Amino acid sequence: MRSLIDILDLSVEEINDLCVVASDIIAEPAKYAHKCDGRILATLFFEPSTRTRLSFESAMLSLGGKVLGFSDANSSSTAKGESVSDTIEVVSGYCDIIAMRHPKEGAPLVATRRSLVPLINAGDGGHNHPTQTLTDLLTIYHKKGHFNDLTIGLCGDLKFGRTVHSLINAMSRYTGIKFVLISPEELKLPQYVKDEAIISKGIDFVETTDLEAAMPELDILYMTRIQKERFFHEEEYLRLKDSYILTPEKLETAKQDLCILHPLPRVNEISVAVDNDPRACYFEQARYGRFIRMALILKLLGIDADAADSTEASEPDLSDVLTDTFFCKNPRCITSVEQELPHLFKLADKEHHIYRCIYCESEAEKQ
Repeated sequence: MRSLIDILDLSVEEINDLCVVASDIIAEPAKYAHKCDGRILATLFFEPSTRTRLSFESAMLSLGGKVLGFSDANSSSTAKGESVSDTIEVVSGYCDIIAMRHPKEGAPLVATRRSLVPLINAGDGGHNHPTQTLTDLLTIYHKKGHFNDLTIGLCGDLKFGRTVHSLINAMSRYTGIKFVLISPEELKLPQYVKDEAIISKGIDFVETTDLEAAMPELDILYMTRIQKERFFHEEEYLRLKDSYILTPEKLETAKQDLCILHPLPRVNEISVAVDNDPRACYFEQARYGRFIRMALILKLLGIDADAADSTEASEPDLSDVLTDTFFCKNPRCITSVEQELPHLFKLADKEHHIYRCIYCESEAEKQ
């Protein structure tokens, strides 16, 4: 049994194969209409979602399967205090595969350890969102025809933007990549993401607060909204929410084949006047989400011969793991609400003796 928690759970070859299968689904949907007859997908969304939840449901229904689940934690036993582990152990007995979104970072990793079926991380707090990244990659695949030799601008909330973190991790494995990181100082990309996904691999990158100055060199512009739900103080959100607004005027110096992406929902960071620009790909990007999730469901269930994979779900490497000595300071970590979870920390930097929480990747602090 195999699950998908992080985009790095998939090799470059597997990502390429998923894009090929998704493209075939787009070209010949009837061929896949009954691939999941008799199978059930459970969508467990402890956090609100429109595109991700509906695209998963559409994907399974398009494959001939059925769907059950909930779209609000308040309509589940979580409202009564049930743990993620208990919820998953019960629900995994009712279905063949699970797509789960949770506001606490690391919750899907906890879930995989109790699930009886493959589990897909549909977003965990500001941590990871691998199926959005697969959607992004399929869009790039169709628009550019390749993943190498691209300058990628990421603009907006780079601190809490799980889609940004996952896309950087995915694209950092290709050659000739350059990242342009555009954000307010308060929402810069976390240092550990820069260290592990960019700097350690010798990838070229720049950090700037100026979107317009960066525009002429970009092949991909990945816009993100400033996420109100990630802020503890509303006044900080209000101060930063209008940091970047993409308008036709700001695109005047952009390349003619620029690809503008956005994971959606959009608030006001892309003017509606941009929607008719042929370089605006975000609504097409959202449609691609259905097809790449169809390909992923087939792969994890081992239904399609070309996508079958018997690899066991990977457990975290527990060598060099400490317990008790450290604690996780991240209030968004799943350990902040589920007190019985073991606190585990992986050695991330031996030279500087830095450990990171295996659930949310935050740097550990000593007790």
